[in-house]
Amino acid sequence: MTLATQISHRKATARTALVDLKDSSRLILSECFRQFGIESIALNGKAADRLKKEKFDACVVKLAPGAETVMDVVRSSPSNNRMVIYGVGGSVQDCMKFSKYGINAVFNEPLERQTALKLVRSTQMLVLHEFRRYVRVPVITEIAVTSGEKSFIATSLEISSGGMSLKSADAVNPGQAMEISFALLTLPRIWVKGNVTWRNPAKGTFGLRFDAQDERRRKIRQWVEAYLEN
Repeated sequence: MTLATQISHRKATARTALVDLKDSSRLILSECFRQFGIESIALNGKAADRLKKEKFDACVVKLAPGAETVMDVVRSSPSNNRMVIYGVGGSVQDCMKFSKYGINAVFNEPLERQTALKLVRSTQMLVLHEFRRYVRVPVITEIAVTSGEKSFIATSLEISSGGMSLKSADAVNPGQAMEISFALLTLPRIWVKGNVTWRNPAKGTFGLRFDAQDERRRKIRQWVEAYLEN
């Protein structure tokens, strides 16, 4: 038996809710999650009611009108408020409409199996609660950036106690100093200084290391630790 076959037959140890997805998307995502031992449960119709009553480790929600109801239930639920939320959509703008809910990752449409599998692979440790092996939290939210006299908006990709990766159309350079501000779920709006450590011009992404002398970064570390412990 090959390793891939062994993985695909692993006993499910976590559950993901697939909320009101079309059949083609549901089939692709169910197969992707199954390869990592994650069971997929299709929720159609009264999904919010089930998310109030049942424990899930993740959910996949179409980024469309009505998604707010599902996400609000998830983030206000005592048992599900820390679950991983995947969005299904096409653009950063789609995601930013729901940024206050702390979406962790987005499947782009049209859904492609290999791309979806790559995203599940990169986040499955968080779904499976293997937190010791996952020190970064994938989360998409709006980041206000100030560098010198220039200000612009970026989108977070991942956050850790020491820094974060971001995406922006504005050019930055390694070593560039900046101050960012953002609010995230239970973390009220915070400001923290940092320096750019790397950039990928082709993808418009860059990494920011928080300033070790900025005491405000401790609140971010506390939030990350609390998120991973829940």
